[in-house]
Amino acid sequence: MIDNANEKNALLIRHHAFYFMNQEKPRILLTNDDGIHSEGIAALENALSEIGDVFVVAPVSEMSGASHSLTLARPLRIRQIDERHWTVDGTPTDCVLLALNQILRAEQMPHICASGINHGPNLGDDASYSGTVAGALEATILGVPGLAFSLA
Repeated sequence: MIDNANEKNALLIRHHAFYFMNQEKPRILLTNDDGIHSEGIAALENALSEIGDVFVVAPVSEMSGASHSLTLARPLRIRQIDERHWTVDGTPTDCVLLALNQILRAEQMPHICASGINHGPNLGDDASYSGTVAGALEATILGVPGLAFSLA
């Protein structure tokens, strides 16, 4: 008997394999912890746009050190800037969770999630406090491979 976790994993494998079989441009979710207006997210979006379709869902302001926290004590506000950019007044984890469960339509579901570029290093123990790392981790937990980028 196949349980729900196995069925979900099978669907995710088919979703990611679809890209490789059809050679379509990969869809990339981009987030960070330095905020939508940071230089790092702009640079990463510019670079990734050359290889895929990028959708940005990022905090409205800096959320460095937010770790893997969720905003629970108040409603979150989502603001759509244009057809590929949204802000959330929450943490990077909130951004990824909302992107995958509410903001992006089925045909926009990403093949991969990139988080960063963090302003500064996330080395050693710092990684456990990093909102940048948490954004990539949350995507991975939800079935989308995640990568975190930081300056060293």
